[in-house]
Amino acid sequence: MKIALISTYELGRQPFGLASPVAWLRSRGHQVTCLDLSRVQLPDTPIREARLIAFYLPMHTATRLTLELLATVRELNPKAHLAAYGLYAPLSSEILKSRGIQSLLGGEFEQSLVDLAEHLSGQSAFPQIHPLDSNVSLSRLRFQTPDRSDLPPLSSYAHLVLPSGEHRTVGYTEASRGCKHHCRHCPIVPVYDGVFRIVDREIVLQDIRQQVKAGARHITFGDPDFFNGVGHAIPIVESLHREFPDLTYDVTIKVEHLLANADLLPKLRSTGCLFVVSAVESLDDHILQKLQKGHSRADFFSILEKCRKASLLLQPTFVAFTPWTTFANYLDLLEQIRKFDLIPAVAPIQFAIRLLIPSGSRLLDSEEVRNRIGPFDAKALIYPWKHDLPAIDQLSAELQELVGSAEKMKLSRHAIFEKIWRASNQAAGRDTRIWDFPLVPSRATVPYLNEPWYC
Repeated sequence: MKIALISTYELGRQPFGLASPVAWLRSRGHQVTCLDLSRVQLPDTPIREARLIAFYLPMHTATRLTLELLATVRELNPKAHLAAYGLYAPLSSEILKSRGIQSLLGGEFEQSLVDLAEHLSGQSAFPQIHPLDSNVSLSRLRFQTPDRSDLPPLSSYAHLVLPSGEHRTVGYTEASRGCKHHCRHCPIVPVYDGVFRIVDREIVLQDIRQQVKAGARHITFGDPDFFNGVGHAIPIVESLHREFPDLTYDVTIKVEHLLANADLLPKLRSTGCLFVVSAVESLDDHILQKLQKGHSRADFFSILEKCRKASLLLQPTFVAFTPWTTFANYLDLLEQIRKFDLIPAVAPIQFAIRLLIPSGSRLLDSEEVRNRIGPFDAKALIYPWKHDLPAIDQLSAELQELVGSAEKMKLSRHAIFEKIWRASNQAAGRDTRIWDFPLVPSRATVPYLNEPWYC
């Protein structure tokens, strides 16, 4: 049977969510075309010929782009079975169904896609999933090596930029999915509910080997938290370093996991880890409690010190604007970033990100949050909220526009931060003069990936 798998956006990465299921489907004899629409135009022929068209929805932006695409796909092929899979498929079930999606597959989706394909091709009775079902599977799968053979080359995706100015081709893989934790704002929680699943170690290494062969010199591990399973993660990077001693990598790890495993920070550094991304979200303890992040302001500064002692770069990310953000705690965030010389380590968009409340969010369990939100916005795929102080919302909108314009002008992170500093202090009615900012460096002073969007 002919199948088209479509990805609309995945942070400038070659999509694991296409490469993994296509290996499963082709092993069962299906003819599959992978389309990464962040890099290629939508072609007519594979869409017209497909019996099954499945959209990969790993994040909010990908889901919005898919909704914009559905009418075009349906016009090209009115008879195909339309499916959506990935984290945001069950989270956006109602709006996806209303736009013509017939099957929704969440969680560990590879086997579910195979089951759906074999049902549609008449090879199985397929009692598990029916049209319009929202099926979340948390089964322990025996993964296959991802098939990246017809995806765009790695060189066409986001690069690692080093302080020297060197650009390195980046590969992407996943050693685990899901998460043990229940952060209230996280979209993983409604789907996995504290469960995480590992990808077999040898499969992870085989996937990295094929990407190194294709030119990768740096690997991003896309696990929601690389230290959800330390006993799984560390042997992988040890094996990786033995086989490819010059290969570097980056991982994402929670503050509390970094603290609990601080003795492993030197191990990460010695095996080639260039930086650790951590969803810090806020430096205000009240907000951290509202989000149930599991760490405190003091914890962040503690792990920052420990990472620096291990010569390991920490790259924090934030949800800068929440219903509980004040001018005082926002300006304090900026001051601490400046004080601890973190300006180069934080993508400017992180200072403008606004809390998203999608369908199914655990934030909706809070009466306080429910009283703040408006009706669900089917276009934006969120429950909109307004801050009690309109000036905070105005600053949020201003900074999003400011960062977008500055990024297009290719200003340095220091230069953008200074603009954010001035705009924020002005909005708060404070002195906008800056006497002790360092000279703006002409190039980056830390390694970073050149597509820094996180939603």
